[in-house]
Amino acid sequence: MQDVRTALITGASSGIGRCIAERLVAAHWTVIGIGRHFGGFDAEPVYFKPVVLDLSDLDRLPAQLTRLAKEHAAVDTVILSAGRGQFGSLEEFAYGEIRAVMDLNFTSQAYVARAFLPLLKRQRRGDLIVIGSEAALKGSRKGAVYCASKFALRGMAQALREECAKSGVRVTLINPGMVATPFFDQLDFAPGENAEQHLLADDIAAAVLTVLASRPGCVFDEINLSPRHHVIRFKPK
Repeated sequence: MQDVRTALITGASSGIGRCIAERLVAAHWTVIGIGRHFGGFDAEPVYFKPVVLDLSDLDRLPAQLTRLAKEHAAVDTVILSAGRGQFGSLEEFAYGEIRAVMDLNFTSQAYVARAFLPLLKRQRRGDLIVIGSEAALKGSRKGAVYCASKFALRGMAQALREECAKSGVRVTLINPGMVATPFFDQLDFAPGENAEQHLLADDIAAAVLTVLASRPGCVFDEINLSPRHHVIRFKPK
């Protein structure tokens, strides 16, 4: 009999996280989805459990995550996909905006990992998959704060890979290039519209499924995904 797998996914209400959730639900996984809203998400409730949670509220988050881990002790896979984009020269950021980007993109994700890693380690198996970014590989103009948040995620994933190796928990980092998702809705730029100029959320979901389908002794440490052509399209002002 095939094991029933249970995944917790942050950012599951839209974009990459939502696509991963849909692919896993279709494969009859149980998915605990953390997000801000779940309008139009028609997954069967037997497989999908939405959790509306504000990951930016760091003061309340530890207690909320501790309770969530107790309620969902069957979780054996954690996928960190939540994040936001904000770009500009460093001096264009208000001090609070710097903290807001770091709080959501890195600190809240570290909190989720902190809450669920003990559970995975006790089970002596499981996966922690971090959805990073090409911005974690090289700093870019007007990306100081965003790149810093993704560099932090990458460093955490690399360290956890070493920490978790003996416990049976695999840690994988996936760094996508620009993906055609609502991530760019509030930004003044987007990837090129041609199919070879952007990734699809399903490309990242397919990589996640490949990682999860691999034998327990095989670890994908880091996967970098890019469109064939890097094209940035600036929106009219």
